[in-house]
Amino acid sequence: MTVDAVNATASTGGTSMYTGQVATRRPKQEMDGELFLKLLVTQLANQDPSSPMDTNAMIGQTTQLATMEQLTALSKRQEESFSLQMRTAAAALIGKEVEYLDADGKTVKGVAGSVSFAGPIPTVDVGGVSVALDKLSAVRT
Repeated sequence: MTVDAVNATASTGGTSMYTGQVATRRPKQEMDGELFLKLLVTQLANQDPSSPMDTNAMIGQTTQLATMEQLTALSKRQEESFSLQMRTAAAALIGKEVEYLDADGKTVKGVAGSVSFAGPIPTVDVGGVSVALDKLSAVRT
């Protein structure tokens, strides 16, 4: 039995008008609740009626699903916490002397004048140049 969501080489049947190549489906890279339920339903639909699935196994799988969902939620909260920490750290740099390497590899010093939170990584304005927080190499008072 083939499950399309897991089969990495299942063809979508179409040809790309840009490349002229047949498009292929890519497998889902993360296990989530939706995939788990699809697999469970497929397993239940194709089980042998004379030998049904053990209820203990089903409870174990349901517990694993709940654990996976909680770990996913925890991971998301950690990402949000890290983002907040980066913003706080960037804001604390205003008025301090910072260093970074420019495109030529030279060390540039300047005072952090402002911070922008527009992108995924905060940027610090140093003498009119926007520098990503993770590109700063030193901070001085």
